[in-house]
Amino acid sequence: MAAGALGVDPVEIVFTASGTEAVNLAILGAGRRLAPARPVVTWAAEHQAVLGAVRHLQLEGRPVEILPVDAEGRNSDADLPGAGLISTSLVNNEVGTLQPRVHAPGVIVHLDACQGPQWIDVDLRGVDLASFSGAKIGAGRGGLLFVRGGVRLEPLQYGGPQERGRRAGREDVSSAVAVATALAACAKQHQARSRAVEPLGARLRRALEAAGGRLTGGRPGLPNHASAIFAGARGEDLLLALDLAGVATSSGSACASGSLDPSHVLLAMGLTLDESLSGLRLTAGWATDEIDVERAEQVLRSVLAPLVRA
Repeated sequence: MAAGALGVDPVEIVFTASGTEAVNLAILGAGRRLAPARPVVTWAAEHQAVLGAVRHLQLEGRPVEILPVDAEGRNSDADLPGAGLISTSLVNNEVGTLQPRVHAPGVIVHLDACQGPQWIDVDLRGVDLASFSGAKIGAGRGGLLFVRGGVRLEPLQYGGPQERGRRAGREDVSSAVAVATALAACAKQHQARSRAVEPLGARLRRALEAAGGRLTGGRPGLPNHASAIFAGARGEDLLLALDLAGVATSSGSACASGSLDPSHVLLAMGLTLDESLSGLRLTAGWATDEIDVERAEQVLRSVLAPLVRA
């Protein structure tokens, strides 16, 4: 089912415990098999799972290049001669900006597709490795790594022949079924769902601006996504006020929930430390309707505007 949803061969699928594990297996597994002089390349606004794995390779002595992004969080063009592994993303997980495709013949290309497949197509042409997260697509848990035939990985754990020697240990069958089912649903429904949610995302973006925010991210972007910074305010203050009013929001990556650290994505986009601490993100889901968005607009007007003016 998962292979059919992605249009790949079943032998190219590895089920993992999470999207983070899928990212680590891709980057560490492929990076450790590269010739010593060939660098690993990524961008400064990628997910921390990507950056953490890349920096771990650097600690092991692997040459690494972390490239800049523009003011909308879009990965910069890069001249990448001699690169061994490139890790890019389908879409930025914090500001929703769609990333340009990477064309790098002779280089292993890893696509972090944990964010976005529920709304947009995932094109695996020219991609050697692609990571998916069950938590992002409604499966609740689990992950998946696409490994193109012929790409060899150094496993992260040893002790068994499971997943064709790429991931030892008993598979979590229930999570694998959930991820496969969710991917199949995304492949079948994402176009219609994207068209339905696009006006809701636009309304949320207008509501953030009306409440005093400056939008972050660029277009094209995820249709359900709205994010902004609020100069002079603190993201955690805004989150608390909105939570008390019944609106669930985030100040950065969902994986960094509870952290008071500034957003590395906003810093990479050139924003100041104070600005990067004032971010706010709202997203509409498959079940979100006009009534939900109208309620959010009312709360944003009544709650955010006074805090920002203060």
